[in-house]
Amino acid sequence: MNIKNIIFDFGGVLVDWNPKYVYENIFQEKLEMDFFLKNICGPQWVIKQDAGKSISETTKELQLKHPKYKEEIEMFYRDWEKMLGGEIIENTRLIKILKSKYKIYGLSNWSAETFPIAFKKYAFFSDFDGIVLSGQEKMVKPDSRIFKLLLNRYSIRAEESLFIDDNIKNVITAKEIGFLTILLTENINLKNKLIDLGLLC
Repeated sequence: MNIKNIIFDFGGVLVDWNPKYVYENIFQEKLEMDFFLKNICGPQWVIKQDAGKSISETTKELQLKHPKYKEEIEMFYRDWEKMLGGEIIENTRLIKILKSKYKIYGLSNWSAETFPIAFKKYAFFSDFDGIVLSGQEKMVKPDSRIFKLLLNRYSIRAEESLFIDDNIKNVITAKEIGFLTILLTENINLKNKLIDLGLLC
């Protein structure tokens, strides 16, 4: 291996983000909260904003579709910062160490409207050599085009790059393109995995 670049996903890898941090204090019944976060303000809705759609427009559309939950839908992006649970410290502390040897990039499905909040909140983002956001590019992982956009924008090669994500679909696409990959699960310690790969002492 001749790895020169390390590419991080953000949510679930470097930042703890979970809508339950807002809604567990709103819904009296966990079942209703789970229903809401799966079927109303669920992944299929969130991905619209991550793909570049306007938060205000998609919020109004969803409120018209589900008037019963008008206020709860409004809360999703109004109180979005409260969904940030903090840095995943055991991973973010590795960035400065890795930066001494590798170029560090970010590739994340994230709304362009909310990312500035996190960028200001967490200093480690300033250590990145480049960041590609789905909300700015209007394409989302696992679409191979956004991976190729990252490669072209920063003139790097997949074969010389490690991609780290907690979503298996994204990891599969990256692997197909030629990246070395790490699927980060609850059972994987990122530091130990990097040591196993010979990328960290």
